[in-house]
Amino acid sequence: MSPNSSNQSQQPEQVEKIYLPRTSESENLKKIRHTASHIMAMAVQKLFPKAQVTIGPWIENGFYYDFDSPEPFSENDLKAIKKEMVKIINRKLAVIREEVSREEAESRIQAINEPYKLEILSDIKEEPITIYHLGDEWWDLCAGPHLENTSELNPKAIELESVAGAYWRGDETKAQLQRIYATAWESPEQLAEYKRRKEEALRRDHRKLGKELGLFIFSDLVGPGLPLWTPKGTLLRSTLEDFLKQEQLKRGYLSVVTPHIARVDLFKTSGHWQKYKEDMFPLMADDQEAAAQEQGFVMKPMNCPFHIQIYKSELRSYRELPMRLAEFGTVYRYEQSGELGGLTRVRGFTVDDSHLFVTPEQLDSEFLSVVDLILSVFNSLQLKNFKARLSFRDPASDKYIGSDEVWDKAEGAIRRAVETLGMEHFEGIGEAAFYGPKLDFIFSDALEREWQLGTVQVDYNLPERFDLEYVAEDGVRKRPVMIHRAPFGSLERLIGILIEEYAGDFPLWLAPVQARLLPVGDTQLDFAKDVVAKMRALGIRAEVDTSGDRLGKQIRNAEKEKIPVMAVIGAKEVETNTLSIRTRASGELGVIPVDEVVDKMKDAIAKFENF
Repeated sequence: MSPNSSNQSQQPEQVEKIYLPRTSESENLKKIRHTASHIMAMAVQKLFPKAQVTIGPWIENGFYYDFDSPEPFSENDLKAIKKEMVKIINRKLAVIREEVSREEAESRIQAINEPYKLEILSDIKEEPITIYHLGDEWWDLCAGPHLENTSELNPKAIELESVAGAYWRGDETKAQLQRIYATAWESPEQLAEYKRRKEEALRRDHRKLGKELGLFIFSDLVGPGLPLWTPKGTLLRSTLEDFLKQEQLKRGYLSVVTPHIARVDLFKTSGHWQKYKEDMFPLMADDQEAAAQEQGFVMKPMNCPFHIQIYKSELRSYRELPMRLAEFGTVYRYEQSGELGGLTRVRGFTVDDSHLFVTPEQLDSEFLSVVDLILSVFNSLQLKNFKARLSFRDPASDKYIGSDEVWDKAEGAIRRAVETLGMEHFEGIGEAAFYGPKLDFIFSDALEREWQLGTVQVDYNLPERFDLEYVAEDGVRKRPVMIHRAPFGSLERLIGILIEEYAGDFPLWLAPVQARLLPVGDTQLDFAKDVVAKMRALGIRAEVDTSGDRLGKQIRNAEKEKIPVMAVIGAKEVETNTLSIRTRASGELGVIPVDEVVDKMKDAIAKFENF
């Protein structure tokens, strides 16, 4: 064997990355998943003749179907259903699209006694009604698209994943159904990659890692969606808050603090009560009469109306603008219990909120400055894979407030900003807040899942609703423009995303415990405590392992807790005033003088780098 071939054989094999499109991005996947869902429903009704079908839409990574069945589905049932699906696929049944009148569709549904389909039919506004048949044996209402034949599906690229409960129409007062989640892909290789990512997602699950790392807990007595932060989790939160506060201080932001509740009238003026009431916690009224008149207090869903009151407390001059008010303000949303999920969907969360009051002439430059801040924050957090979404209103919707003119001006400001920056972007029609358009930053994580993080909004409407003014240079009173911005978004959600992105392995500057000293025996404890005191005095989050465990176990525990820097201390280290350093980022670094370790750690933390 030649030296070259020997070297080549030792090279790591390059594995081709498998791209997994979302359903919304692929017409072919839509056809595959629509067809697979119908085949699954047909298989269910063959095996469970009393089961009634309801809805079976595609979702971004697969599809589901809801069934009203007197018999609960088990894991073994899923295997039987999949087996029946394979039979249907192999029978090469034609998938036939038929257009019928509403009356004909209603007649056919009544003939097979499927009441849920009648409700679905009543919601379909377009005509004619489209029906898709699998051969001449099974059909359902569907808009499509579908494959032309069941044989076009690859049975090895389909998996039935789980069974869950679901209410008809998502209404807890209506029938409880059984939902079968499934996925279907173009190839077995795509399915294998999807399953690999699911397993990796479980490994990275922030709920699991948060518990293992001792960051937060939930308590049934406190209530769902209301996390309790442990000392380590609080350190993590505080580090993120302090980091952003320092960045904001450099950029002229002024910190404020506002209450957690307010009179409902505040949110009537802003429009939140009219447009957002269903997502707010119930009104706290003194009595039934006050409740009937909608008078009382509510927990705040947003911070902006409070900051507006601070701005409005004095008549402002153009010389005071831009005014940048900032707050880590906790807000409350009455999320449905079934929609809660760890830290990423909670009922009480803290927003790194700021509201900038600017003159119309300052709008473009201030907007660009806010985007610069957000990009700087992402860089420090090592979040690089993101894109910008221009979240504009849907002109056909009635959920927005304000005139076409102010919406056009606000959307124009956002478009100018991304074009000035040359930023890759796409439009999200209908994604705007009810009072103004947004520039949202959509982050793609290590598993290529998308999350919305930072956001910037331009708002001409709330200054109008609250009658905000400033005295311009010519002495005339004019209306300011507001910029709403939150680089983190929800602090809880950000931490959940970061835990999963880093797999719990936080960079040095962000780790709740940055260094742990591991004494070989009790005789090294005093030295270790002195070193920790020196580190803490300089702002390094350090601690000593005082467990008395053998060194091997101390190292394993520190590894399990993902401590970035471990320092072993034996008799030699005490004698020479050194530390034997082991890091998660670089492995064994050898014996280093204490002062040098401290200086290097301080420098690395300040530069957001690893040791």
